[in-house]
Amino acid sequence: MADPSSYRPSPGQIPDSPGVYKFRDEHRRVIYVGKAKSLRQRLANYFQDLAGLHPRTRSMVTTAASVEWTVVSTEVEALQLEYSWIKEFDPRFNVKYRDDKSYPYLAVTMNEQYPRVQVMRGHKKKGVKYFGPYAHAWAIRDTVDLLLRVFPVRTCSAGVFKNAARTGRPCLLGYIGKCSAPCVERITAEDHRELAEEFSDFMAGRTGTYLRRLERQMMDAAEEMEYERAARLRDDIEALKKAMEKNAVVLADATDADLIAVAEDELEAAVQIFHVRGGRVRGQRGWVTDKVEAVTTGDLVEHALQQLYGEETGDSVPKEVLVPALPDPVEPVQEWLTGRRGSNVSLRIPQRGDKKALMETVQRNAQQSLVLHKTKRASDLTTRSRALEEIAEALDLDSAPLRIECYDISHLQGDDVVASMVVFEDGLARKSEYRRFQIKGRVGDTQVWHGEGQDDVRSMHEVIARRFRRYLAEKEKTGEWAEGEDAFTEEDGRPKRFAYPPQLVVVDGGQPQVAAARRALDELGIDDIAVCGLAKRLEEVWLPGEDDPVVLPRTSEGLYLLQRVRDEAHRFAITYQRTKRAKRFRASPLDDVPGLGDTRKQALLKHFGSLKKLRAATIDQICEVPGIGRKTAETIAAALAEAAPAAPAVNTATGEIMEEEEPGTTDTSVEPVAVFTAGPPDRRRGQET
Repeated sequence: MADPSSYRPSPGQIPDSPGVYKFRDEHRRVIYVGKAKSLRQRLANYFQDLAGLHPRTRSMVTTAASVEWTVVSTEVEALQLEYSWIKEFDPRFNVKYRDDKSYPYLAVTMNEQYPRVQVMRGHKKKGVKYFGPYAHAWAIRDTVDLLLRVFPVRTCSAGVFKNAARTGRPCLLGYIGKCSAPCVERITAEDHRELAEEFSDFMAGRTGTYLRRLERQMMDAAEEMEYERAARLRDDIEALKKAMEKNAVVLADATDADLIAVAEDELEAAVQIFHVRGGRVRGQRGWVTDKVEAVTTGDLVEHALQQLYGEETGDSVPKEVLVPALPDPVEPVQEWLTGRRGSNVSLRIPQRGDKKALMETVQRNAQQSLVLHKTKRASDLTTRSRALEEIAEALDLDSAPLRIECYDISHLQGDDVVASMVVFEDGLARKSEYRRFQIKGRVGDTQVWHGEGQDDVRSMHEVIARRFRRYLAEKEKTGEWAEGEDAFTEEDGRPKRFAYPPQLVVVDGGQPQVAAARRALDELGIDDIAVCGLAKRLEEVWLPGEDDPVVLPRTSEGLYLLQRVRDEAHRFAITYQRTKRAKRFRASPLDDVPGLGDTRKQALLKHFGSLKKLRAATIDQICEVPGIGRKTAETIAAALAEAAPAAPAVNTATGEIMEEEEPGTTDTSVEPVAVFTAGPPDRRRGQET
């Protein structure tokens, strides 16, 4: 625990002007970002007597080891810079809203030649019109199903669209009248785009004009005795009205507004947002946050506004935002919202009427969300805390291991040897910290093992040595051992990949693997990190230098957490190993043809359609491909003749042979990769480890 007086700047150093400040811990991690109208006055509040600080503020200043600031011209610039830094550094002591779900939007891809209506989640893309968010994807599909009768816009995927265009036959929706079938040119691209624009206008709330136009067309058709057309228009009107009835009018005069409500206690806060467009509730979403700093309701509202509109522009920011409390001061926030929209935005507290009544409804939803969250989390927090305490007690640790790293080795008959490192913080997986290693038996320029014989023990030693060698190097670079100005050597302020040590290292294995890990740490002079191993056979916990394992009860939460950590490391390692193995076996015979690049390989496969047809082609037929001369064609034919005749299917886009995907190997998470090298392969077993 640091003494704030040890890094307190003198009052004369801090400017009396608007700005943004950052507190960093001993590892140079940014742990808190804040803004101030006067940096001098705001920072002085953090360096008063610790007894007078809020407990969470006291925890932050004692965790920090330094403070720095950036001066800006206006409070609006400070608000923008604060949002950017919070997004970039993810400080642990800032308010962080955890969205309680991934909300789906109804999207119209106006950036495509033939716009498509679909359900989309995640980051918004340029050129796509979004409506929502909705509480459930099925609510979007129900609405779209009703509207396709009137606006038969394309809803199919790119693959289905291309296949229909190739065969000249539309999909089922084209046959039943719920798609205008631009894939087979029943409608031109211009007319289809106009249809998509009308669909978007209707979803945006401009319904009255369109309904009146349809009613007028129905009456004209009836007068001209075109009764079938009139009946079809009548049914279209009924379908549109039914779609509109799904969202009752809650605010008059076609109001566009967002209503934000906050429910809070001393530890947590829940935020609920209702999106009202055209007087109707078009979407609802909610967030929950830990109050790791002393914040007011106005501060929570300000953070919610940053979260909502930090990356939005134009009409995505409504004309009116109704809140339970105003930020202090409110003018910079209102000016910032106006800048995001491009026109005036009203930020106020509703006092009476329909808006006040709707705000009470949003408030009730926020209160229920907080109660539900606390009910769900109570058991989870209790369980994780108990698991960490049991591990600390069983391993005789001074405190609960808040950061656990687990390592596993994987290979197939000694080939493609890899290792994984997974990280759990506070009992939860931290996937952004995962790392993967290649094992090749070398530390820098030094050959570690000679010959082909090598096992998991030496691989484990190498991985641990490399990981903590990097930790020591980056620890020195960040200035932890330096003094004064030399302590601030990082240019971008970003944390290094291996700069933070764990309290506990877990290895997948028994006594030999644990001894190898401990030996690697001892060689580096690291004696403040605990090591243990979890053996698969009897789920025994092994400690360095102990002849007997620690046996945790089968019902132990600590054992269950160690098993989850070990299984995650095994999954991550074996996924990487299978990926490397698959790449090794996916080579195409065309790769062996000298001088044949990717462009000409793709041209060959595109011309013949598959490697099988290319193998059956004559030299004259191969010469017909643009860019392929007779000598090259003869070389290609010879290479294909030497290759095995029973070849798997080939990807026509890349020329790579495709192999059947093994179940359970797909890893869709986006995780950084650190490619390291360490020892030769293990040939003891003919299976994956």
